[in-house]
Amino acid sequence: MSATPVSSSSRISRSGSRIASAYQQGAVVLFGALILYAVGFLPMNAAHNAAHDTRHSLVFPCH
Repeated sequence: MSATPVSSSSRISRSGSRIASAYQQGAVVLFGALILYAVGFLPMNAAHNAAHDTRHSLVFPCH
């Protein structure tokens, strides 16, 4: 059996892909947190209450 050698550029591109994916996932989490936080300050009661209940369900202190 002969192993197929993996070039260093292939390893670098996979590593770069993982880093890019981690940045994207982090951006999505931050964006979601921003939306949840911002909706809590809306004057509409329905949107405010939904965000408020969601924060409580995630054990996030909000008052």
